[in-house]
Amino acid sequence: MSNCMGNTAAKFSTYAYYYVLGEVTKYIREDRTVKISRDYIKLNQSIEKARDLLRQKLLREPTDLEVSLFLDIDEEKMMLAKNATMYVKSLDEMVDSDEKLSYYNCVQFYDKEMDSSIMDLNEQLGKLTEEDKKIIYDRYYKGYTQSEVSKNMGISQVQVSRKEAKVLEKLKVRL
Repeated sequence: MSNCMGNTAAKFSTYAYYYVLGEVTKYIREDRTVKISRDYIKLNQSIEKARDLLRQKLLREPTDLEVSLFLDIDEEKMMLAKNATMYVKSLDEMVDSDEKLSYYNCVQFYDKEMDSSIMDLNEQLGKLTEEDKKIIYDRYYKGYTQSEVSKNMGISQVQVSRKEAKVLEKLKVRL
């Protein structure tokens, strides 16, 4: 009886070993901040193998163009795969050796209210008549259809369409 149990335990441990190994490998492979396609991972592995092979053949570091020609893939796709498989860096990581400057401090703050094109648009919108402002606000900020705007304003849908087209043309010319 104990002989029979020994075989069962061996079979289970054999199965368990490969199952656990597969799960650990999967975890390591997928342990990234950003999930990326396995196709990109495989492509990047092919690129690295080709780069090593070309490095040995050419006795120098191959260019991206040479690698892309060797693999017969688009250079842009190659760069996309390379960038996609890079690990994400923390904004708290220090950039300089003195540990005084982090990536967070290097990233430029973008305030859409301070964008010159947005400021120009706001200025031009301020110069519109109240009726034109209402049409633009209802159509583009509230997302109303021309029919809904016409009902709210008590004018026909055709008038809304014409006025909207005129306002947009004015804005296009002024900007």
